[in-house]
Amino acid sequence: MADYHFVYKDVEGRSTEWDDIQRRLGNLPPKPEPFKPPPFAPKVDADEQPKLKEWLDEREPEELEELEDDLDDDRFLEQYRKMRLAELREAAKASRFGSIVPITGSDFVREVSQAPSDVWVVVFLYKDGIPECGLLQNCLEELATRYPATKFVKIISTDCIPNYPDRNVPTILVYNNSAVKGTYVGLQKFGGKRCTPESVALALCQSDPVLNDGHGGSDSSRDNVIEGVRRKFIEKVVAQHEEREEEDSD
Repeated sequence: MADYHFVYKDVEGRSTEWDDIQRRLGNLPPKPEPFKPPPFAPKVDADEQPKLKEWLDEREPEELEELEDDLDDDRFLEQYRKMRLAELREAAKASRFGSIVPITGSDFVREVSQAPSDVWVVVFLYKDGIPECGLLQNCLEELATRYPATKFVKIISTDCIPNYPDRNVPTILVYNNSAVKGTYVGLQKFGGKRCTPESVALALCQSDPVLNDGHGGSDSSRDNVIEGVRRKFIEKVVAQHEEREEEDSD
C-alpha cells in the first residue's frame, strides 16, 4: 500500500507546494534557511603583507636588498626602498671618522693631502710627555666624536716636520682640498691651559666650516657650526653651575 504521507523533497533549501501549504497551516516547522558555507578567507602570510614605513625604517641595508623582488611590483615601495638605502649610505659616509687616527710621516700624503675635497682634516702635531699636548688632545678627542664628518689625525711633530722644535707643540694644521687652511701653534688661541673643546671649536671655525657633524647638509655653514658650538658651551656652563649649587647645598 502506498505511503500517502511521503513528502517529496527538492534541492536542499527548496520545498514543494505541499510543504508550503502545511507550513501555512502550522503542520510543519518554519522553512530552514538554506546552508551557506562561510566566505573563503585565504590564509594571511605576514611576509606578503604591505610593509609600513615604520617597519621599513627599522630594516638594515642587507634586509632591504633582500626585499627587492617583493617591491618590484609596487612603485611607491620601490622608490621608498631606494630612498632609505641612500639615507643609510649617507649616514655611514657622514660617520666614517669619529675619532683621532694616529698616522706616521709615510701616511701623511694619503691621509691628509689626498683626502677628498669635501673633507676637512685637522692634523694634531704632538710630543709625548708635554702636558699641553695631553690637554689639547683631550679636547680634540671630544670634538672628533661630536663631528664625525671631519677627519682628525695625530702625528708626532718630528715625524711630520723634521727637527720641529718642542716649544711649538702642540700644533694644529687644518687641511682642505690638499691645501693648508689654518695653523695654530700652542694653546694661546684656544684659551691657554684653560682651553675646552668649545673654545677649540670656536677657534677652528673662525674663518671656515672646519667642523661638520654630517647632519647639516647644505646648512653646514660656518655660522651654523659656530652657533651649535656656542649652544653646547652654554649648556656645559649651566650644567657646571648646577653641579656647584648642589655641592654647596650638601
